[in-house]
Amino acid sequence: MSDILALTARETLTAFAQKRLSPVDYMQALTARIDAREPRLSALYAYRPEEAMEAAKASEARWMRDRPLGPLDGMPVTVKELIATKGDPVPMGTAAVALVPAAADAPTAARLREDGAIIFAKTTCPDYGMLSSGLSSFHPLSRNPWNLSQNPGGSSAGAAAAAAGGYGPLHIGTDIGGSIRLPAGWTGLFGLKPSQGRVPIDPYYTGRVAGPMTRTVDDAALLMACITRPDARDATALAYEALDWAGTGPGGAEMAGVRGLRIGLMLDAGCGTAADPEVLAAVAQAAAVFAELGATIVPIKPVLTREMLDGLDLAWRARFWGLMSGVSDAQRARILPYILDWARAGAKARPEQVAAGFDQTFAMRRACAAAFEGFDAILSPVNPDVSYPADWPSPSNDPARPFEHICFTVPWNMGEQPAASLNCGFSRSGMPIGLQIIGPRFADLRVMSLARAYEQLRGPVEWPDLP
Repeated sequence: MSDILALTARETLTAFAQKRLSPVDYMQALTARIDAREPRLSALYAYRPEEAMEAAKASEARWMRDRPLGPLDGMPVTVKELIATKGDPVPMGTAAVALVPAAADAPTAARLREDGAIIFAKTTCPDYGMLSSGLSSFHPLSRNPWNLSQNPGGSSAGAAAAAAGGYGPLHIGTDIGGSIRLPAGWTGLFGLKPSQGRVPIDPYYTGRVAGPMTRTVDDAALLMACITRPDARDATALAYEALDWAGTGPGGAEMAGVRGLRIGLMLDAGCGTAADPEVLAAVAQAAAVFAELGATIVPIKPVLTREMLDGLDLAWRARFWGLMSGVSDAQRARILPYILDWARAGAKARPEQVAAGFDQTFAMRRACAAAFEGFDAILSPVNPDVSYPADWPSPSNDPARPFEHICFTVPWNMGEQPAASLNCGFSRSGMPIGLQIIGPRFADLRVMSLARAYEQLRGPVEWPDLP
C-alpha cells in the first residue's frame, strides 16, 4: 500500500480515471501512514479520517460512473490552519484566540472543494503565523521529517512536515515574508509564492499570498490551475488568466527555454544572517547548471537594506500588538512568550515611526523592480541557515532579532514577484538546502519553467523513510 503513496498527484488521478486505483484504497493507505507518523511529526490540525473516508467513497462512486466532480476528485489535500474551512475554528496558531467556527471556506479551500479535492486535514502554524518555526502555543510542536530533532521552518510548518513526511502530494501554505519558501527549503520541497493577487486570498494583506507546497513542480501546477480561479472577496486579486500551468501547450510553463536568458545570482542578502558556506556552495552549483543550459549568470547586489528590514519589523510589531491588545490579560498571557515579547515593542512606537516603517515596504518594492532591469530571473538562497533545533521559535532564537533569516525571501513579498523554493542539495548533516528562483511580477510561468528545467536535471529527491 505504501507504493500507492509514492505516486505523484497526476499519476494518482490518472489511476483513478483508469479505475486502476480507488480513492478509498488511497485514503486507507494515507490514513495508515498518518497513524504511524503523526505522533512524531505533529503536522495536522482538524484531522478527520472518518469524514475523509466517506468523501473517498463518494468520489469512488463518481469515478466508477465516469462523472468526476472536477480534475482533483478524490485527491487528498491539506490547507494551512490560517486558511478558513467552513465550520472549523481558525486559532491562528495561538492559545489566545477564541475558537469560533469559520462561517465559510476561504477562497483556496472553496476552489479545492469545487474540483473534488478532499480536505482531509489542516496543517499547523505558529502563533499568528509570525514565526519561521513549528513552535506554537496552540498546536503540538511540529518537526522536520529529515531529522526529528530539527525544525521544519514556518510559518507553514505543518504543511512542510506533512508534505516531506509523505501525507499525500498536495498541500497549501501561505506566505507573507517567506512562510512557504522557508519551510520548503528546510524540508526539500517545491514551494511557490505566486505573484501577489494571482491566488485569491481572504483575508488579504500587504505581501500575503497562498501557494502550493509539493514534492514536485508538476503537482504544484495541478494546484495552481485550481486555486488561481477568481473569488470576489479578494480586492487585491489580479484579473484571472487561464494559464497553462502544466506547460503542455504554446506559452506554457515548460515551453520557455533557459538558453539566452540573463539570470542574476544574489548570494548576499544585504543584511541579516550571512548564508552558511554549504548553502552558498549548493546555490552556486545550481546556478552553474543554468549556465550549462545556456543562460548567462551575472552576480548582482542585494535588494534589501537594514533600514528596510528594521522598518518592516517595527510596523509589523505595532500591527500585531494592536491585535494582542484587543484580548484580555488572561488571553494575552497564553501567547507564545517569544511572539508576545516581539510585539510588545510595537506598543512604544510613535505613529510617525510606524508609518515610516510601513513605507519601507514601498522601498523594497522599488528595489525589487529595479533588480530586474536587464534580467529575466534571479537566483538566491532561500534560507541562510542549514537547520536549527525543533523547539526554537526562530533560527536566531532571539525576539530582538526575529527577521535575520528572512532577508532572501521577504523583499519579493513586498515587491510582489513570484518566487519559488526548490531543493538543490544537502548539507553534510543531511538537511535539505533550498534554491530560490524569482521572476519579474506576473512571470509565474517563467519561474515554473526554470524550476522544471532544474528539477529534470537534478532528478528525484529520495525522501526520508519514517517507519
